Amino acid sequence: MEHVMAFDYKKEFSVEGKKCIVTGGAQGLSRGMAEGLLENGAEVVLMDLQAEKLASVVKEYRDLGYKAYGVAGDLSKKTEIDRMFDEAMKLLDGSLDVMIPAAGIQRRYEPWEFPEDMWRLVIDVNLNHVWFMCQKAIQVMRDKETMGKIINIASMSSYFGGTTVPAYTAAKGAVAQLTKSIASDCADHSICCNAIAPGYMDTEMCANMTQARKDECTARIPAARWGTPEDMKGPILFLASSASDYLNGAVIPVDGGYLVK
Repeated sequence: MEHVMAFDYKKEFSVEGKKCIVTGGAQGLSRGMAEGLLENGAEVVLMDLQAEKLASVVKEYRDLGYKAYGVAGDLSKKTEIDRMFDEAMKLLDGSLDVMIPAAGIQRRYEPWEFPEDMWRLVIDVNLNHVWFMCQKAIQVMRDKETMGKIINIASMSSYFGGTTVPAYTAAKGAVAQLTKSIASDCADHSICCNAIAPGYMDTEMCANMTQARKDECTARIPAARWGTPEDMKGPILFLASSASDYLNGAVIPVDGGYLVK
């Protein structure tokens, strides 16, 4: 008699055929997450401000046989968000399984010098675009037969204050709380909303940190190294798959153990 597995991990952890949106997908952690989904059979629309770079990345993936699409635009503007989402939905034939509003920016100033326009820009990209994309995803995913997945990107700054990044810290703290609020409202409407809180990652965003500050951060990480976009693939595949259907409202550190010290 053939044994029937009670938990088929290959099926439960699969993202084959899932339709996804990843914002900020031309570089950094966003690209790593999009790549992990594509490598495992998902269909992904990558969004980014950098049109030429986005086109190059999408071509690279399509040349490998992946179902990748690109939509360029400015995620700091609501009218652009509306247009970009509509274009993405056309590319995905009107269906959406996974939303990852991962685009983010960083601006560093002392609090007494932080320019108002830079504050508004960081909040628009790191918080407002996240909310608007979440809301649009909810409207599409609500009460579907299969669970829709919203995966936000929080930060170590969701837990504590950084230095010279008050706008970024404010936005990432809000993203963590927004994730919990959406989970509370939408769990009974077939939607899971969770967040990943990356630790210190070797990406373009941290390129302007001083070496002294980098060394200070590394010394606190039990894994003794900074993370990479590759480190985001496993967590994103879990959260995008049906294996995480009963996980809701969680903010999961992917930080090499940074928070435990």
